[in-house]
Amino acid sequence: MRNVGGVLAQRKLTRAIISTLKLAGQPYRWLHSGNNSWANNPNDDADIELYIRGLSWQKGKKARTLIYNLTVPQVKNNVDLCLFDCTSPEISPAIYKSSERYIALGELKGGIDPAGADEHWKTARTALARIHTAFSAINLFPKQFFIGAAIEKKMAAEIWKQLEEDNLDNAANLTDENQVASISRWLCTL
Repeated sequence: MRNVGGVLAQRKLTRAIISTLKLAGQPYRWLHSGNNSWANNPNDDADIELYIRGLSWQKGKKARTLIYNLTVPQVKNNVDLCLFDCTSPEISPAIYKSSERYIALGELKGGIDPAGADEHWKTARTALARIHTAFSAINLFPKQFFIGAAIEKKMAAEIWKQLEEDNLDNAANLTDENQVASISRWLCTL
């Protein structure tokens, strides 16, 4: 049951990112989780978020590829969301090892139980600290973000402080549609 929240959170965020791209008239490619192959965005994308492991699009002349749930070699741990500076055909283990290709890394916590919210934030905060330590050791500073479904007052204050101190580049409450739309636009414009 613990992973159900994460799966639903990924689906909701994916749908928001696809909507952002569609509203911008931006075509995208998607990585099918079942057969690990890339396909162009379909005319009818109903339920596509059920099968997505990654998305790829153009940001002006720059290619962007988002991969979900990747063990990042520099961090030696799983990271929920990794945005790369590359095209979908380029994405590979060699790109994963290429530290300068990371644009943003983020943690997505979909659990909605307020009693567990603090634990989700502690886990995410630790993961984000690991990311910062690994990349800053090689003098690289990709963007970092957090998206959570259960955000309590104390957590919100900590998240806000991290945003103010530039320890975190963006954050959103997954249960607030405006915040989900905002972070989706942010990701699509990096």
